[in-house]
Amino acid sequence: MADIEIASDRLRCVLSTQGGTIWRVDADLGGGWRPLLRPPPEGPDRDPLKTGCFPLVPFGNRVEGNRFQFEGIEHRLAPNTPWDKHYLHGDGWLSDWALDGHDDTSASLSFEFQGQAYRYRATQRFECEDRTLRATLGVTNLGEWPMPFGLGWHPFFPLTPETTLEAPATSYWTEKAGWLPDARIAIADILDFSRSSKLPRHWVNNGFEDWNGIASIVWPERRMRLGIETAPALSRYFVFVSDRKFDPNYREDFFCFEPMSHAANGHNLPDLGGLTVLAPGQGAEISMALSRSAMEEAT
Repeated sequence: MADIEIASDRLRCVLSTQGGTIWRVDADLGGGWRPLLRPPPEGPDRDPLKTGCFPLVPFGNRVEGNRFQFEGIEHRLAPNTPWDKHYLHGDGWLSDWALDGHDDTSASLSFEFQGQAYRYRATQRFECEDRTLRATLGVTNLGEWPMPFGLGWHPFFPLTPETTLEAPATSYWTEKAGWLPDARIAIADILDFSRSSKLPRHWVNNGFEDWNGIASIVWPERRMRLGIETAPALSRYFVFVSDRKFDPNYREDFFCFEPMSHAANGHNLPDLGGLTVLAPGQGAEISMALSRSAMEEAT
């Protein structure tokens, strides 16, 4: 495990090879350094669940029953955490990544995975430029047969009483037992982020559809705004707000906004929910730019 530091004049970023994570990011807006993502705890622990952001590869979220049929073959997945019966968020966040390159403003990481269902190589590149951190995530199918792949990120953002999110979508998935998606329906008013809206202060764990790939988070108390832009424009995202039933230590101090290329449990949807079928040797890549500004500059 190693920490890697990259920076620009306005950003400082610490990456970790454990989980290929963005451990922390701080931005200078002229009045001192402020966290761009949820600040992690001090000390040597690099638990990906305490990090600022981890990658989702070869797909994000869960597959119902840990099994799916593809091209006449049934594939099974094994649980990869002690607290969830599902194979969760892929392998990248639980794997050790190699540092392939590093200079003052950028770093490149990679790892290979050889499983029963999925065999692939994943790559990440991080670049700091002025007030923007750009993350690029790629995957190449190393298996002997075509497979459905998905990519995304799982960032943790600070949550204050006045925090707002703007991320237009047209529908969302309700949730059923096992933290799985249930039905795709029109968006409830309390979860309508087509205009800048406050985050609910109760359990939220839902996927949203028909996003335009652009989002904005504002912290009025801190007079700060974060712009999020994906390329190619991702059409789905997940919002997660925890509660004390799920996490007794939750202090209503963070939420997750997770850009994704696909829907949760897409493997069991007729259209694969946005998953991309990659032939052997074929790859896919997405990027996400996080740009911090003062509210005065965002108007």
